[in-house]
Amino acid sequence: MKRRRRSRISASPVLVGAITAVIAVVAVFFSYNANKGLPFVPTYQFKAELPSAASLVSGNEVRIAGVRVGVVDSVNAKQLDDGRSIAVASLKLDKSVQPIPKDSTVLVRQRSAMGLKYLLLTPGSSSEGLKPGGTLPESQADEPVDMDQWFNMFQEPVRKAIQKNLAEYGGGFAARGADINQLIQDLPPLLRVAEPVAKNLSSRQTDLHGFVRGLAQAAAEVAPVAETQADMFVQLDTTFTALAEVARPYIQDSITEGVPAELAVIRNGPRIRPFLLSSARFMKELYPGARALGRSAPIVADSFDIGIPVLRSSPQLYDQLAPTARSLRRFGENASVNDGLNTLISTQKILTPLLRQVTPSQNVCNYVALLLRNVASATSPSNPEGNWVRAVGVLPPLGPNAEGGPAATYAQGGGTYQTSNLNYLHSNPYPNTAAPGQSPRECEPGNAPEAWNTQGNWVLAPQIGNYPGDSGIVTENQSEKQLNWVTK
Repeated sequence: MKRRRRSRISASPVLVGAITAVIAVVAVFFSYNANKGLPFVPTYQFKAELPSAASLVSGNEVRIAGVRVGVVDSVNAKQLDDGRSIAVASLKLDKSVQPIPKDSTVLVRQRSAMGLKYLLLTPGSSSEGLKPGGTLPESQADEPVDMDQWFNMFQEPVRKAIQKNLAEYGGGFAARGADINQLIQDLPPLLRVAEPVAKNLSSRQTDLHGFVRGLAQAAAEVAPVAETQADMFVQLDTTFTALAEVARPYIQDSITEGVPAELAVIRNGPRIRPFLLSSARFMKELYPGARALGRSAPIVADSFDIGIPVLRSSPQLYDQLAPTARSLRRFGENASVNDGLNTLISTQKILTPLLRQVTPSQNVCNYVALLLRNVASATSPSNPEGNWVRAVGVLPPLGPNAEGGPAATYAQGGGTYQTSNLNYLHSNPYPNTAAPGQSPRECEPGNAPEAWNTQGNWVLAPQIGNYPGDSGIVTENQSEKQLNWVTK
């Protein structure tokens, strides 16, 4: 029995050719897609928004510090809500750089003079990394400048102007090398002084961008009258011609003397700075008043209109005031006047405690007005012969030590008379009048308890001093202001 011979791959030319063709196709496929990254290799993918793609295409390199770390997978256009269009680049980076800081920036750079581009990725300093699939916003992308844009700046008018500048500046710098060296030597002190100025200009509070934008708006406003302004410069030739006649020595002397003046300003600047700061604070405080002045300006104008005639007649008043002022001066220098004023001050010090106690009797209880009313009422009866005073007789009860006769002590009842059972002293020599320190705050005169005045309800015991209880502050003919007056 014969052993069967094994078939070899090399024995089949068709199979060898097929395998060779497959290997060639795979090699070509890998070579073609090498710029887009090798298949089956994990990558770190995210997107970056660019203000302009600047001819950046799929397959361009992504570099960090000049080292290739990935490729651009695709570049697509995107329209924002405000109508602007930007480019969005999808990036595939090596896993070794994952993650990049979230505040990293991107810039499209030129790789060769033939127009080949690459994307420069500059890592930021943030401790937070960009997650896969995230997006670097447009604010973190710089605007690219291509070579053609740079060359387009040098149009024929610009080239002629550069040539003219070189010729003029060349003549200006000629034979002035020593002066230029001296200028360079003097620049460091100037730059040190200019540093805080530059910081102020770059501060957000300075808003230099807004100032430049305002200049642009102002230029746009005057653009329609550009020809008129050009004519103005033509007419200025006459003015400058006139100035040329006084250029020497007057204008030249002003320039020469201006240097010491500027040096004086530099020396005195630190001294003037506190004044300027105070002036700034003053202007800030003055702003509300100045804003209100717009509303009050008509009133101020009317006061000027009324005041001008008055001021015109003021000299006559001043002539009449002169003797009065002299008399006042003599009066003020008189020693007797000072003695009188000192006496008035002493009197005031004496009367102040008294008035403090007496004033509430009128301001609250209205007793002064009631007294005057009662006096007028007592003298009101009259006949054709004249007026008379009305009087009412009061007879006290009879008994031992009664108020109507001799007494050894105050009335305490007793006796055999019919009214002896009422013979008790009821007296309030120092009534409360709502004065400071009195408690309770009440108006006792005229507000005696009903038991003191009603027949049959007489208190059968002596009553000396303030009435029991609170009599209140209501008397007669009081105003609301009196009832609400606060004793001080």
